[in-house]
Amino acid sequence: MSIQSNLNTIKASLPEHVILVAVSKTKPVSDLMQAYEAGQRIFGENKIQEMTEKWEQMPKDIQWHMIGHVQSNKVKFMAPYVTLIHGVDSLKLLQEINKQALKNNRTIDCLLQIYIAEEESKFGLDENELNELLTSAEFKELKNIRILGLMGMATFTEDQNQIKKEFTHLKSIFDSLKSIEGYGKDALQCVSTISMGMSGDYQLAIECGSTMVRIGSSIFGGR
Repeated sequence: MSIQSNLNTIKASLPEHVILVAVSKTKPVSDLMQAYEAGQRIFGENKIQEMTEKWEQMPKDIQWHMIGHVQSNKVKFMAPYVTLIHGVDSLKLLQEINKQALKNNRTIDCLLQIYIAEEESKFGLDENELNELLTSAEFKELKNIRILGLMGMATFTEDQNQIKKEFTHLKSIFDSLKSIEGYGKDALQCVSTISMGMSGDYQLAIECGSTMVRIGSSIFGGR
């Protein structure tokens, strides 16, 4: 199957309200261009240097999503162009994104990463940390970032019940955002995104309320 036909098959299976992020990490620009020519405009990368090199080479109507763990000292390299940063898991990182966005005269959209898996290797905030962050005075000072929603990664397991439980948990945290005291209605105007679900579990994620899926190997083949 070609990249184009893989992409068309997946797009046909997605409800209208679900956004597809084509995870293009480690793939050459020629592969991304095949997806681009098939109409894909949102690509996800997990390394800032690789994403920046692709951004420099590819058409400028592409939206670039940073889906990997972000180191604060690398934010400056993607601040001029990145569309959405998925894995924001600390106030310190948000402050750096805000600082670099201001330097570039931009507002950068972010998702807060929530820890829902049973694996030590995954990053993210727990519910208490999320509440503390969103109600802190420091957070309210950040004028050049916008929180669009939440992101989470389920445990890497064959157990569909466990994955479903973790996705459902993320959806319940998302639904409770609007009731966090001190986190004003204005700040929630744009909270609409739950990024969860990858090649192996995106259909289950959508059933559990996902509005954005990150799919790589089902489009581009294995790494």
